[in-house]
Amino acid sequence: MKENSVFATIYENICRDTGKQNESTKLIVVVRLLTLTMLIHSLTCCVLVSITGHMGALAFSLSSSVLFLALFIISYHWSTFVSYCILNFCILLWSCLNVYCFGWNIGIQHFLVVLLVFVFFCKYRHEPAKILYAASLFVMRLILYYYCRSHEPAIFLDDTLTDALQMTNTFFIFFSLGMLAYLFSSSSQEMEGKLIEYNRKLMKQASTDTLTGLFNRRRTLEYLENLLKAAETQISICLCDIDHFKRVNDTYGHDVGDVVLKKISQTFQKRLPPDTFISRWGGEEFLLIFPRLNGDEAITALQILRQKIREITFDGGFETFTVSLTYGLVEYDYHSDVTTLLKEADEKLYIGKENGRDRIIF
Repeated sequence: MKENSVFATIYENICRDTGKQNESTKLIVVVRLLTLTMLIHSLTCCVLVSITGHMGALAFSLSSSVLFLALFIISYHWSTFVSYCILNFCILLWSCLNVYCFGWNIGIQHFLVVLLVFVFFCKYRHEPAKILYAASLFVMRLILYYYCRSHEPAIFLDDTLTDALQMTNTFFIFFSLGMLAYLFSSSSQEMEGKLIEYNRKLMKQASTDTLTGLFNRRRTLEYLENLLKAAETQISICLCDIDHFKRVNDTYGHDVGDVVLKKISQTFQKRLPPDTFISRWGGEEFLLIFPRLNGDEAITALQILRQKIREITFDGGFETFTVSLTYGLVEYDYHSDVTTLLKEADEKLYIGKENGRDRIIF
């Protein structure tokens, strides 16, 4: 929307605050939009009844137009709450007068539903008052219904005009309800979306390692517990450790050590099977879980990984270097618990380190 366009100017004026403290800007915007809707509705009715030449109905529609135009102007001078209350009262009175003048068949009584939605969406808290107001609208609608059953309309309309007003009222009732629902649900949905996204980020932070982006120990234990409970296929678990990682930190610095950890993590993600669960177990240790792979299949995947990691060259500042990992691999036997499997994998890893490192022990 162009800044100098007519629509932009109208929009800015509708959104203009009342200048009162501690008042909802959104509420006054809704009040003005609903008032404008009622004004346009009354002007539309003026056109319809003027075509038929019905002077009584025209006088009523003109009076309604003046009323809602005045309410729109008032909204810029009075407080939001006062404007809100006056609009509620005027629509309620206007609906009753319409039913009295033109009868039940033009469908104007359904504007009471618009008021119900308007009140429940607009006011924060005040539940007892909302329930009381809803009950009052219900009673009012019943009174109007039974009144129309025993009384003729004060102003008689022919069938053509009645049908035209019925369609007009139906359109503006649905439009008003849709507008209110959109204005208030859009903000709540946006807020809900932000909360979902915030919770997603919190969950990610709680379950991943900050440096490498891999799953952390807590999330890994949850995953492994659930995996073993529902195990229907073979599962292999590998605990691996970067060889002489302390020497890397001491020689090249912790920043270079962090680079090594991140690069190895990225290599895990690129070179291991897509469904491998990869986690940073702690320090320079990683835990790899292979669902649906037996020990022999897991060894094949680890051998490819081992070779790829050995091919990576790291920049230590004054020289380049490479690293290797030692791997302790176990296969799930369908009865051991998580603690037993992890202990067995750790023992295999220890054997690998004792026997020269840079090897896979199964």
